[in-house]
Amino acid sequence: MKAVEIKPDIFWVGATDWGVRDFHGYITQNGTTYNNYLIMDSQITLLDTVKGDFVEESIKKIKSITDLSRITNLVINHIEPDHAGGLGRVMKLIPQVTIYITERGRKGLERHFDTSQWNFKVVKNGDTLNIGTHSLLFLETPMLHWPDSMVTYVKEAKLLISQDAFGQHIASAARFDDEFTSCASLYELEDAVKDYYANILMPFGQLIKAKIADIVKAGLEIDMIAPDHGIIWRKDPGKIIQMYLDMANGKADLRVAVIYDTMWHSTERMTVPVVQGIKDEGVDCKVIKLRASPMSLAIKEFWEARGCLIGTPTLNNLMFPSVAEFLYHLGGLRPKNRIMGAFGSFGWGGGGVKEANEAIKRMGIETVEPGVQVQYRPSADDEIKCYEYAREFAKKVKEYHKKFE
Repeated sequence: MKAVEIKPDIFWVGATDWGVRDFHGYITQNGTTYNNYLIMDSQITLLDTVKGDFVEESIKKIKSITDLSRITNLVINHIEPDHAGGLGRVMKLIPQVTIYITERGRKGLERHFDTSQWNFKVVKNGDTLNIGTHSLLFLETPMLHWPDSMVTYVKEAKLLISQDAFGQHIASAARFDDEFTSCASLYELEDAVKDYYANILMPFGQLIKAKIADIVKAGLEIDMIAPDHGIIWRKDPGKIIQMYLDMANGKADLRVAVIYDTMWHSTERMTVPVVQGIKDEGVDCKVIKLRASPMSLAIKEFWEARGCLIGTPTLNNLMFPSVAEFLYHLGGLRPKNRIMGAFGSFGWGGGGVKEANEAIKRMGIETVEPGVQVQYRPSADDEIKCYEYAREFAKKVKEYHKKFE
């Protein structure tokens, strides 16, 4: 239970959750970490806590450095339970601390804990705290990704403690990006960043660009970014900032994600000429079957591709349930800068493809209608229609993609 020094006198005192596979409905196939940090200074300061199940692990790490009674300040950047779930236990051990938090954060904690005996210091954007040789700058980041959110910049260490921003769900013995990539691939790390962004931060692109602009305007020197999940960026923090800017600006690959499900394999058979049509137009393609894939994977593949074709059977004149679930989930993430269409099969009444197109249009996404529908299994003529529709769709994807080059 050793702490890890990430900067002189600044320590990671978090916990690694190797076994978690479901994070509020988001599949975390690689586990995660709950990162929090301790600054040893004239006023010893703890930044965030961890998920309640792992609080004792964090406490042991803190005790390996200092006696808990010496801690003066506690900064809460975000009150979601994976970060503040252990707060009640921590406050029983260090009731003497002053809690630095946004006003919305303070109000939120009152809904989770009895805070009547806690000493709060509400901070606003740009407020500072001197703790000795280190000074902390608080920057509010509301809706990144909760209303209470903020980040903390440690000026003398050129360290940004970034809360949920710039994080990834990775459980690893490595704490830093260069350590991780020495035993795994850079692609694996970047893929985890995209997965995290697509499933959690997709709706907040404009806010992300604005907050990064605020950091640039403030002239903050950053040579390390320490998020509350996953790997700490010390080798090249500019890389992760640029990745976020690219994603916030709608960057995607020239690719079509074919995301479908099937009941009696008719819609599945349609994917074969669909893929061929996309490929023959010179566009990359990836196929995801929904009931065979985690929802979070389908969301990530959607996010990485400029175009998406939705394949659905018709059940009771409606979309197939797994397809409806995917589009409902996607709508909540408010995607932008993508182009979509639909295809599918039906037995007698039809309706699945029409409903899919309506769901796409409700998101405000450019839609290539009407798509292709076939009754029962696709005939040779139906396969030609699928091929031609997919090829025409791929042409539109190429045209649309030019806007972002």
